[in-house]
Amino acid sequence: MAREWVLLVYRVPTEPASKRVSIWRDLKRMGALYLQQCVCILPRQEVLREELERVAAKIPVMGGNYTMFDVPSLAPGDEEKILTAFRALRDKEYAEIVEECETKFVKEVEFEHFRQNYSFEEAEEIGQDLEKIRRWYDRIVARDWFDAAGREAVVGWIARCQELLNDFEGEVYRRNGDDADSADEDAPPLRAVAGVSRIVVETHTAHTVPTSTQEETG
Repeated sequence: MAREWVLLVYRVPTEPASKRVSIWRDLKRMGALYLQQCVCILPRQEVLREELERVAAKIPVMGGNYTMFDVPSLAPGDEEKILTAFRALRDKEYAEIVEECETKFVKEVEFEHFRQNYSFEEAEEIGQDLEKIRRWYDRIVARDWFDAAGREAVVGWIARCQELLNDFEGEVYRRNGDDADSADEDAPPLRAVAGVSRIVVETHTAHTVPTSTQEETG
C-alpha cells in the first residue's frame, strides 16, 4: 500500500525573526521533515493534517502565505530517501536523550552518593528528573512513525536510570526509614518525615522535643 504525504510550502516575512522561528518550532515539534527552507513534509494522517492546518493558519496572520499539497504517493526511490531522513531525525532526538541520561542523570546520582546526600527531597528530585526524561521519550515515540533504530538504546538507558533511582531510594530508606538501624541502640530513634525538614527526637517520656525549628518553605 502506497504511503500518502502532505507537503507544506510557505513564506513568512523575515522580520521579525520570531515569527519564522515560531512556525519552524511548531512544525519541528510535530515531527515534520524539512526538504529545504520553508518546505516540509509529513505523513498523511488525520490528526497530523488537522494540526498542520492549525499551524498553517497562523502564517497569513503573520503576513505570509502558504500552499498545502496532498501527495498520494512518491516514487519508491524518493520515498526511501524520505523514510531514511525521517529515521535520522528521530535517531538524533533519541541520541539527545541518551546523552541526557549518560552525562546528567547518571552523574547526578553518582554525585549524591559521593556526598551521601540521602534525603527524601533529593530522591524525589531525581525521580522527577527521570519522569521528565520519560515524557521527552514519549513525545519522540509519538512522532517516530517509521521505527528509528535509536529507540532501543533509549529504552535500555531509561531502564538503567530506573535501577539507579531504585538503588538510591533504597539507600535513602535504609538510612532514614522508620526501621533504620541506629548507630547507638540506646539512643532515641530518629524519624525523618518526607517533605518536612524538621527532625523530631522521640524520647521515652510522654513528650517530644524538636531539635530544629527550620520548616520547609515554598
